[in-house]
Amino acid sequence: MSPTHLLVMDVDSTLTSTEGIDLLADLAGRGPQVAAVTARAMAGELDFAASLHERVACLRGLPQAGLQEAAAMVRLTPGARELVAAAHAQGWAVAAVSGGFVQMVAPLAADLGLDFYRANTLEVSDAVLTGRVVGPVVDRAAKETALREWAGVLGVPLERTVAIGDGANDLDMMAAAGLSIAFGGKPAVVAAADHAIDGSLAKALPLLAAAASA
Repeated sequence: MSPTHLLVMDVDSTLTSTEGIDLLADLAGRGPQVAAVTARAMAGELDFAASLHERVACLRGLPQAGLQEAAAMVRLTPGARELVAAAHAQGWAVAAVSGGFVQMVAPLAADLGLDFYRANTLEVSDAVLTGRVVGPVVDRAAKETALREWAGVLGVPLERTVAIGDGANDLDMMAAAGLSIAFGGKPAVVAAADHAIDGSLAKALPLLAAAASA
């Protein structure tokens, strides 16, 4: 049976309580430098693509094994597994789209049984990170494109889509969705969202139930 609705979530600081780039930066010994750029980018003070390239450049030389090590340190946000399971039980499709990295999002998606995911790909050569990403950057426009694309593939009208995010990079997909939820959101995101929650993603369950019955 085809899904009736689509839930799309940001990953870092939404679906997970960790920031993938910061975990990798710590392993590379560049944590403080990268964290400062991340904070400015998420607050909308920097162009995301430029800031991503700047941060990823700090990872150059990190052994490929660091990707698996960092992925093992990812922690789900409280209520995340419950939310995904409940959405699937209600016949929804669930997806994640991230300005982070596919090497860390893919294991998470497999663990949660997500229907779709999209993220940036870190380039690896000779078993070390090159400090570059491969292909187009997953920025705020790409996140909106992903939501629209997945809804189209599923045949789900946009008014039956829900987007959850926390940063400026999520604003376009949240605007496109039928229902938008800020989770621990920056002020601009909270102001733009239909609802704002924090602490646990399980707080979104009543909102999804209401959307399903609308």
